[in-house]
Amino acid sequence: MTIYAIYASVLALLIGVVAGLRTLTPLAAVSWAAHLGALKLEGTWLGFLGTAVALWILSIAAIAELVIDQLPIIPSRKTPLQFGARMASRAVCGASIATAAESWTIGAAAGVVGAILGTMGGSGVRSRLAQVFRRDRSAAFLEDAVAIAGAVLIVGVFA
Repeated sequence: MTIYAIYASVLALLIGVVAGLRTLTPLAAVSWAAHLGALKLEGTWLGFLGTAVALWILSIAAIAELVIDQLPIIPSRKTPLQFGARMASRAVCGASIATAAESWTIGAAAGVVGAILGTMGGSGVRSRLAQVFRRDRSAAFLEDAVAIAGAVLIVGVFA
């Protein structure tokens, strides 16, 4: 494994952690990076992420997720459906990041591991922050900011 492949795998793990916080934010960030040419996915099975259609669908869905997450009726990120969605989305993000290093399978696996860490750790940190702030909404906004900044920083490495 080359140093570039290791570097890409670490970035895939980190994007997975961010995805544990918000499911769609990292996918939208990867789509923007691919669309702008920073992440070279053309000619791969992940090339669709760079299309204008994917870009807008994922961007709108990510914004909707940020709004919907504020609602008290939303189930825990650890329920099977939400947890599974995070795994799938992280695998795609991790594979996208590691495709440049020709190790998309390792990237997908690293993304899934990161998603597990981010999902479990993010839930615990948000619970503690909600206790400190005495409001879950404040903790959720902080989590949103970390997810957005983390996704932008990680895909920004490719710019």
